[in-house]
Amino acid sequence: MKKLNFILAALLGMGLNYSQAQTPKGNLLIKNATVLTVTKGNLENTDVLVQDGLIKQVGKNLSAPSGVETVDASGKYLMPGIIDAHSHVALDVVNEASAPIVAEVRMKDMVNPYEIGLYRALAGGVTISHAMHGSANVVGGQNATLKHRWGSDDPADIIMQDAPRTIKFALGENPTRVHGRGNNIQPRTRMGVEAILRNGFNEALQYKKGWETYNAAKGQKGNTLAPPVFNDRLQTLADILDGKIIIHCHSYRADEIYMLINVAKDFGITKLVFQHTNEGFKVAPEIAEYTMGASVFADWWAYKMEVYYSTAFNAAILQRNGVITSINSDSAELIRHLYHEAAKTQRYGGLSDDEALAMITINPAKQLGIADKVGSIEVGKQADLVIFEGHPLSSYAVPQMTFVDGVKYFDIKSDSDDQRQLVSATEMVEPVYLHAEEDHQCLQGVEEYFHAFMGTFMQDHTH
Repeated sequence: MKKLNFILAALLGMGLNYSQAQTPKGNLLIKNATVLTVTKGNLENTDVLVQDGLIKQVGKNLSAPSGVETVDASGKYLMPGIIDAHSHVALDVVNEASAPIVAEVRMKDMVNPYEIGLYRALAGGVTISHAMHGSANVVGGQNATLKHRWGSDDPADIIMQDAPRTIKFALGENPTRVHGRGNNIQPRTRMGVEAILRNGFNEALQYKKGWETYNAAKGQKGNTLAPPVFNDRLQTLADILDGKIIIHCHSYRADEIYMLINVAKDFGITKLVFQHTNEGFKVAPEIAEYTMGASVFADWWAYKMEVYYSTAFNAAILQRNGVITSINSDSAELIRHLYHEAAKTQRYGGLSDDEALAMITINPAKQLGIADKVGSIEVGKQADLVIFEGHPLSSYAVPQMTFVDGVKYFDIKSDSDDQRQLVSATEMVEPVYLHAEEDHQCLQGVEEYFHAFMGTFMQDHTH
């Protein structure tokens, strides 16, 4: 029926934007769980009542309204849905590698809501992921925050409509290799990356001034000033300067992290999150003071030279210095067990249960600007919930059920062996990569682009 409504709207010329979509909302009562609220401690033998997709009550001996399903979670753990602050799952395209700045492209236009990876993420308790542009550009495309409403009748349901806008930046080797070595244009060096940023923002300031001058003169008697030509790329950069978009920046080295902090300070930018941040421990106080935090790997490093100097204590050091810290996957495999990745912070750094769980719940929610809606079990928040057999930080933990807005999308006991058949009669063929580097999803699609340009470059410069 929803699909028919879309067709009718298009025929009538009415249009239908994402915000008009009616997303599924659930009602249920989860009984007798050990509730890990993350922000308000642990509650033994406690019930959680969900109505219309929101957490309505948290307490003991709650009763389900008529017609509301009851789930017995006795002996089990209930926690907020896991949030992955850095993911590329469900994206058909990751990199628009054609220019150092491509702020005008949008990942939400490339989301595949039927991607089997979403279901696998749900099976690991992940209810929200941050679908990011790749790291081929100094300023990449605008990201999309996804609610894992996998297989919904309405593809628009996959987008979290009430999440703020975010955008991908990248420092270091990736943009210099793709554009400097690959296309012989700036940036070829790490200095060039900073120059691209400063030049881009200065151009955006001039663009803003042009519109401000036009708007101030508009309506005045005798005014003949024509409006500036609209430029989506510059408008997006202007929106960053105005605090309307959160920057999420691919970064490894401490010197470059500090460089971007200084650029942000010079242009009055405060909404900045660092991604990967392998050498963040070297500049942890600066990250804590000037940014919205860092999203890191638990123990990935040394896969190329610029990430050689790292430590598994990174997350704990950042945490102890007051940095809002999250653990991310950047991987279709790791996204399935981010709770294990969070547990590593207890082995390396001795973080408490609440500190470790915060790194995959409330902290990434803060970095995405959605902490008022998700990331903890509190009355009024959206009912993104996961029931675990065993404590989530145990190596023996197994997710049992996953709910998004109170709707069950994963049930280990009742789901079919091959959930893909519930969405498509044609099996989705998973990607086969010819280059080992393609395993790093941030660079997906770049290798062929790079080799094509290098071939042209060598032809033009061979005598």
